[in-house]
Amino acid sequence: MKSMKIRSFAQIAIIALATSTLAAASLGENTIAFVKPDASSAKLATIAAGTELKPVAGASSAAGWLAIELPGPHEVFVQNKEITKSLDVRPGAELRLEPSATAPVIATAVAGEALDITGLHGRWTKLRMNRVITGYIKLPTSPLPHASVPTGARAAAPGAAIPAPVAPPPAVPAAYGTASPGQPAAAVSLSDSGAGALPRSFEGRFVSTRSPFKPRRPYDWALTDESGTRFAYLDVSRLLQTEQIEKYVDRFISVFGTARPLANSKDFVITVESLQLK
Repeated sequence: MKSMKIRSFAQIAIIALATSTLAAASLGENTIAFVKPDASSAKLATIAAGTELKPVAGASSAAGWLAIELPGPHEVFVQNKEITKSLDVRPGAELRLEPSATAPVIATAVAGEALDITGLHGRWTKLRMNRVITGYIKLPTSPLPHASVPTGARAAAPGAAIPAPVAPPPAVPAAYGTASPGQPAAAVSLSDSGAGALPRSFEGRFVSTRSPFKPRRPYDWALTDESGTRFAYLDVSRLLQTEQIEKYVDRFISVFGTARPLANSKDFVITVESLQLK
């Protein structure tokens, strides 16, 4: 029994030492923060190398894990029924990590909290929350291995820092409706916009087509490019809480939906599944 207690104290001391070491220094590599002290739980964020950690005071965690503070902003989702007519979130509403009833709840709304609406996703509203939340990172169990030296390269001098490999910049996917200054907007091909077309992303300015001096258009909303030229109508009938749409007028947005041509017309319409501010 005495030896078991000694081992238990030793384990606690090792964890405490690792925790204090991480708290006193910045991260040496990108680290994933989880919702729970469990690597199979949902990922909250990826903490960049060099970030200084701030442990949650008095927080208890599983062995080998550290509870840390994650400052905002955070993207969260709430069911549309929790949005009032004044576009406030009802206190006590569950704020989830994804637009799904099975997604983990990472916070609950409190009275007077500023939660910015940034998008609509079917029965869910996307919000920007600036509150600090708790995440969990796994403590290192062993020092990181040294990087191998490629054949023909000179090894670093003893004690010299080994430069981290430089990752290639991520490829930025092109979106319809965007263009470089002075260039025309990208043309949208309708060859794959039939019944079997897949949803895709579009970008542009969200505008109203209603005018007291012009005939009624097929749809009340449209997407224009940077020059103000309409390149698609928008069918927002799948979006709930359509009274929130007014906040997007004359602002650049990102739309996710399926494009299809309008019968007997050169125009086409995007059936919107979700939209958010750029």
